[in-house]
Amino acid sequence: MTTNFSRREFILFGSAAFSTSLLVQACSSKPTTPTATTTGGAKGFKIASALPGMITDKAWNQSGYEGINLAKQKLGAETAYVEKVAQADQTEVLTDFARKDYNLIFAHGGQFDAAIEQVASQFPNTFFVGVNGNLKGENIASLRIDHLQASYLCGIIGASVTKSNKLAYIAGEKFPATEGELRGFELGAKSVKPNIQIISTFTGDWNDVAKAKEATIALISSGADVIYQWLDNASAAVLQTAGEKGVYAFGNTNDQLDVAPKAVLTSAVKRLDLAIAYIAELAKQKQIKGQIYTIGLEKTDILFLGKFGAIIPEAVKQRVLNAKQEIVNKKIVFEDCKEAGKDTRCVKKTT
Repeated sequence: MTTNFSRREFILFGSAAFSTSLLVQACSSKPTTPTATTTGGAKGFKIASALPGMITDKAWNQSGYEGINLAKQKLGAETAYVEKVAQADQTEVLTDFARKDYNLIFAHGGQFDAAIEQVASQFPNTFFVGVNGNLKGENIASLRIDHLQASYLCGIIGASVTKSNKLAYIAGEKFPATEGELRGFELGAKSVKPNIQIISTFTGDWNDVAKAKEATIALISSGADVIYQWLDNASAAVLQTAGEKGVYAFGNTNDQLDVAPKAVLTSAVKRLDLAIAYIAELAKQKQIKGQIYTIGLEKTDILFLGKFGAIIPEAVKQRVLNAKQEIVNKKIVFEDCKEAGKDTRCVKKTT
């Protein structure tokens, strides 16, 4: 079964036992009716997920929710989640799940790293996984998609179709995963046009539609005619605004071509549901390790480009597909380096 705790319930009953047959719509602004759900399968393996946004965002948070559901189906696990977890509540949510004896807890976003570090040592029998995280330890792992690899390919496309020679990147927060994705976009674009300009902005909120639209308009006003976005519930606002203004954009996490068919060039599709289910299976088999699990383009069912927009010339498509194969074959690799005195990653081509 999957249990969905509202934020109020989680605080009120955090240290108490609860009925595992109760499903309550979390953090909804509308009244909901409790729904009982059951599932067969082995008892004793429990998975929880803390999500920063809504599970209906058709992007990051929905993929996390679908991941624990897939794990439930494959492993017969009992699952629970809390959505829309604010930064101030992260530690409490993770602690309450651990107190309820969840074996595996996913914290769905790199912004949870500090909370994981604070809580994990208190619960050595619980394994914590930071999705997009940067931690590893005795009972801590991180699950990463190599965002840089996919954004590198998108950078090639962006540089090939731009008329202004000015590209833009927009995301909710600045942390290692978004910085890596921005760097990949830059490297890909500069492999086509070395002097191309890439500007970036971070809205401070993954789900605020108004902020996303405002930031998109500002980027377009500054001259950007191709925008790579990584937002959650607010992603559609970027794509649709781009379409309205006659510029191009990239989808993220899901194949988002249908959101704005005239604007979307392609999407960096990240099947986090499959990645999460894979980590959950390792945990159930007691094979999970305190390490950073990074999944790249070599896992063609997890990280790949979505459908191409009609605007992309065939020659550009072929160039991108060739670059993808070179990355998989390690003929294009991304190494740690310093640039302008800062740690970053650079492209190296091998023979």
